[in-house]
Amino acid sequence: MGRKQSNPAELHVYDPEWPRQAQRRLDVVRERLADIPGAADARYDHIGSTAVPGLAAKPNLDLQIRILPLPADDALSERLGDLGYVRARGARPDSPGVYRDIPRGSEVVDDAVWEKSIFVHRPDRVIVHVRRSDSPWGRYAVWFRDWLRAHPGQRDRYEATKRRLSEENAGKDDYDVYTRAKTEFFDEVQAEFERWAHRTRDAEG
Repeated sequence: MGRKQSNPAELHVYDPEWPRQAQRRLDVVRERLADIPGAADARYDHIGSTAVPGLAAKPNLDLQIRILPLPADDALSERLGDLGYVRARGARPDSPGVYRDIPRGSEVVDDAVWEKSIFVHRPDRVIVHVRRSDSPWGRYAVWFRDWLRAHPGQRDRYEATKRRLSEENAGKDDYDVYTRAKTEFFDEVQAEFERWAHRTRDAEG
């Protein structure tokens, strides 16, 4: 019997502890970054599949900081390094979303807003996405999360897509291909979750 193929994109059943673990991490990171420019108005979010109840996911906690100006990597390393976070460099030079987000969505913005940093805590599988406060991607990450929470059918459809892609990428050295392949789903639903987010925001006043 052959050895089971490794799969960096292997999915796990949703764990209700994920949001609580994410909040504890966010609280610590917020405290560490309290003295950097823009910290007073920064926003801290739990994003990604582990933030959507009932959705299978890679067991990585995706956290997001939205801040302006975007802090220098040295400033972030100085404050987060002793917690075990290191600057991510990506599996390859063009790894998506490591140094900048791939532009998407309906907004027309200056190219600089897509710049970002990622810090990872590899032993604990925590990923911190640091984006500018004016980054559309920062908003999209939250809107997509909330749209999936509000639409169980779309959540299940997204999970089915992820499971298919995960199986197709078993044995790959990294999950960049898996990440890129998910873009097709985002492209399909981008306009829908944007419209939903705007309607919801308008309804809430």
